[in-house]
Amino acid sequence: MRVSKKVKIKDASRLKQQLLCWAQQYNEVVWFDSNDHKDHYSQIDAMLAVDAFTAVQTDYHRAFEKLQEYQEITKDWIFGYLSYDLKNDVEQLKSDNHDQLGFPDLFFFQPKRLFILRGGELEMQYLGVVDDEMEEDLEQLLQKEHFGPEFFSNHEGIQVKPRISREDYYSKVEKILAHIHRGDIYEANFCQEFYAEEVGLDPLHTFSALNKISRPPFASFFKNHEHFLLSASPERYLQKIENTLISQPIKGTAPRDLLNPERDLRLCQELEQDSKERSENIMIVDLVRNDLSKTAKKGSVQVPELCKVYSFQQVHQMISTVTAQLEEGIPPVEVLKTTFPMGSMTGAPKISAMEIIEHYEESRRGLYSGAVGYFDPNGNFDFNVVIRSILYNAKNKYVSFSVGGAITSRSIPEKEYEECLIKAGALKQVLEGQKQP
Repeated sequence: MRVSKKVKIKDASRLKQQLLCWAQQYNEVVWFDSNDHKDHYSQIDAMLAVDAFTAVQTDYHRAFEKLQEYQEITKDWIFGYLSYDLKNDVEQLKSDNHDQLGFPDLFFFQPKRLFILRGGELEMQYLGVVDDEMEEDLEQLLQKEHFGPEFFSNHEGIQVKPRISREDYYSKVEKILAHIHRGDIYEANFCQEFYAEEVGLDPLHTFSALNKISRPPFASFFKNHEHFLLSASPERYLQKIENTLISQPIKGTAPRDLLNPERDLRLCQELEQDSKERSENIMIVDLVRNDLSKTAKKGSVQVPELCKVYSFQQVHQMISTVTAQLEEGIPPVEVLKTTFPMGSMTGAPKISAMEIIEHYEESRRGLYSGAVGYFDPNGNFDFNVVIRSILYNAKNKYVSFSVGGAITSRSIPEKEYEECLIKAGALKQVLEGQKQP
């Protein structure tokens, strides 16, 4: 049982900073921030879950089965992630590439303390084992002087380097194109890692800086002891609201030019009209439709939004929305299992694409291109796609981020590489300590 309390809030942006700073005393932390983006499916403005009461952690073997058992037994809020390597639980696949991050393949926890921010109201939900600490915690949170700029440590620039050289990237894309021309696949999402070793990173400072310059709708800060995810994701993987399923795949990226509004508008319009980007997006929409049909009521899969361009602080993105009605009697975790990994991060056909990208990529994806999210007590859920994200192992002092793009028959290696650099821009800027424009 949870004890609830609602408090009126005057300064939501200040409270967000206070919540995130206050949370750092705990070993398990999940923070979600919509950055005031609103759409038809928005449920919260921000949410914080801390301090595990129970948890499940596992490698990919029977991972979805273990998650389903945990979710059904707990019947409470649970927060966590699905790493990309859970593909090996769903299909006869493997992950043998380089991995210095060492994140567990799956981790979920039931928080003792939960905070939900909607509009001008903060809702606190505490488990009975800590409900007597609610007032004391609230008092700490509202002591603003405790959470000023001095809370953050000084940030020294971290120089990241690519795991794959530019020349090797071109060569690998040419080989993937050969698979496409042979008819092995239609599309592959090929990714590359940028990394730094033996570095001390301030995760909270880094996330705050990344969120400030990106302001995405699915920002998340995740901490599990020494493992950190700092995510500026613009993409929703999958949401369940009662019996409605919603997926919003992204395919199609263009840079922004905020200093030149006319050019910025032109870049947006060019993306809208780009036949190559539209074809990439439509391929993934078809894949998502097929995935959702596995658990949907017959004839209920719809595409209410196709290839619509949204503008974020760093980039323009082409996004589609696919919805479906869930067939009765299907467990929530089964929906994730039958759609994972998300099509926007794999390619088509899905299994063949995953085999091919595993061969040409040189880093194990791990949590990158997986998903972070939550289940509520009624079995509803919401998960983002882990892209535009920094991963950090504080014990190993290893920091990493990956970027990628869709390779199709019309891809030009040089342009694909440039798109990767656009996507990496905010991540490099934050890690290398460059001044914000």
